[in-house]
Amino acid sequence: MRVLLYSEGKKLFSKSGVGIALKHQMSALEKVGVEYTTNEEDSFDVVHINTVGPGAERILKKAKKSNIPVIYHTHTTYEDFRNSFTLSNAIAPWLKKRLIKLYSSADFLISPTEYAKNLIKSYGIDLPIKVVSNGVDNTRFSKDIVLAEKFLLENNIRKPLIVSVGLPFERKGVIDFCEIAEKRTDLVFYWFGAKISSLLPAKIRKLLKNPPDNVKFPGFIPQEMIIGPYSACDVFLFPSYEETEGIVVLEALATEAPIVLRDIPVYSGWMKHEENCLKAKNNKEFMENIDRLLHNDSLRKKLSACGKGTALEKDLSIIGQKLKNIYLEVLDRKK
Repeated sequence: MRVLLYSEGKKLFSKSGVGIALKHQMSALEKVGVEYTTNEEDSFDVVHINTVGPGAERILKKAKKSNIPVIYHTHTTYEDFRNSFTLSNAIAPWLKKRLIKLYSSADFLISPTEYAKNLIKSYGIDLPIKVVSNGVDNTRFSKDIVLAEKFLLENNIRKPLIVSVGLPFERKGVIDFCEIAEKRTDLVFYWFGAKISSLLPAKIRKLLKNPPDNVKFPGFIPQEMIIGPYSACDVFLFPSYEETEGIVVLEALATEAPIVLRDIPVYSGWMKHEENCLKAKNNKEFMENIDRLLHNDSLRKKLSACGKGTALEKDLSIIGQKLKNIYLEVLDRKK
């Protein structure tokens, strides 16, 4: 069995969640001995598509003509496309129609969370669909004190450190992040993520150019370097309003960072308040939870330990086996 893992715009998406998800799929399949290719000119038995552009549609149609089963990974939703790029809200209704068309044309769907699965079902799509986390590589992502100290020293950080990671979209909560920082000058705030300024609305570009004095936007840094900030932070703050899972949350869990995130439906059932994270509904609660972690060592240690346990449950070796089982199931249905 050979699987075509398809994702278009690799350069553009390499710094996004979809790009990281593709890398995770490759690693996951390697861990369980499933042969894959990213070259559509190769021979393959199953197609696993991650994006929704014209290339993906072409691959889908080509596979259907050849009677090759198609699995669509529903990373993209109408809900998480809004409040991101310039004109995203205007494009979102058109995108939803396209998602319905493409996802409905597949043989099988994969969603990263129950929440994402229910969104797709609410579009009226009636196909077999299973939940498989994007996962995290716990052999790569683990707390590293040396990298943490190196990061703090190189950046001359002496105050408590608050870190977030992601594309600086309004939907991700970057405005809230800066508003919290303005009120908490006793803390240092770092937001890591590709700026892609040409695609961002004017108010976000302005914010990135003129952030509060205690906020830094270093831009994108490779995964091997982000382990330092994850390991060094006193709090990983993730105020996103909408996610299909949140790969950076998995990375933060794996590196034992104490997490404060927005109380939104995607985290229901697996991110548990007072167990592996603290949840907040608004900036006032975010600040209260930050203070709880800064002044309560036992709570911080509890969240870190439980968080690592959550990350281990979503290790890529486990994800690889789940993907393998789905491929075999889909192939068996085609017989």
